[in-house]
Amino acid sequence: MGSNHHHPSELSDGEVRARALESLLREKGILQGDVVDQIVSVYTSDIGPLNGARAVARAWVDPGFRRRLLDNATAALGELGIGGMEGENMVALENTGSVHNVVVCTLCSCYPWPVLGLPPTWYKDAPYRSRVVREPRTVLAEFGTTIPADTEIRVWDSNSEIRYLVVPQRPPGTDGFTEEQLTGLVTRDSMIGVTVLGPEFSNVGVQ
Repeated sequence: MGSNHHHPSELSDGEVRARALESLLREKGILQGDVVDQIVSVYTSDIGPLNGARAVARAWVDPGFRRRLLDNATAALGELGIGGMEGENMVALENTGSVHNVVVCTLCSCYPWPVLGLPPTWYKDAPYRSRVVREPRTVLAEFGTTIPADTEIRVWDSNSEIRYLVVPQRPPGTDGFTEEQLTGLVTRDSMIGVTVLGPEFSNVGVQ
């Protein structure tokens, strides 16, 4: 889905502004050492996508939470202490055997940072943003994801008002897993909807 390395001319206006602000703050001595790197690491590894994975795993094991998540995702995520800027108005989309959901932001890169962490580079790139709406099966196949022909694919367009969380189907063979073990199976890309959690996960975390 494209290179992970941006040429400076390809930076969005927001990225240019962020880099300029970071440079200024470093120059003024407000940002010391590796503070920015630490913040990025926290968003990448801790704040998200672990937060989203916790919510998905809870929905798999707790039918009441699952209903609340699908009815009012913002409130249900709040029960787990998940929320904040860029995650104020959340909608949860449940993948089933008959419907597969995938999320895009066609205009820019609206993304639920508190739930999924930093957006992947490909999510912000024009090819994904334009093509997944027109040819979702082809784009998903490029991620290694084959959706059965009789499964409907629904593409949801995030915007400044609404951000989406895909609740992937629980992998087969995980009936004996604890909620913590299930959390470890959920990936960022499965919560965007470009990948699925297959049976290869069923032996993970049971040692």
